[in-house]
Amino acid sequence: MEKELLENKNKQKKPFLFKLGIVLLILYPIFWGAAAIVPFTSLPTHIKATIIPVCIVIGEIIFLIGAVFVGKEVVNKYKNKLNPKNWRRKGDSQKHEE
Repeated sequence: MEKELLENKNKQKKPFLFKLGIVLLILYPIFWGAAAIVPFTSLPTHIKATIIPVCIVIGEIIFLIGAVFVGKEVVNKYKNKLNPKNWRRKGDSQKHEE
């Protein structure tokens, strides 16, 4: 009976962690985008020099935590879809199938 309760608790936690992982993976490019935009702001140079590496490091940490929560398979799936090298291949294979 106790094992069943523990299994139910694990099943309930997994979807929340999966959703949290997805949210973290969505936030990941936002930090990288912020690092790309900060140099064009009117902030002092020493503040820019601090903000850019902080955004990059936080973005990478968020990506790693999100990858752990979501799982390796899902991360590889989305990495392959977002890789520009694979965009053309998928389009060519769809043309040949029709």
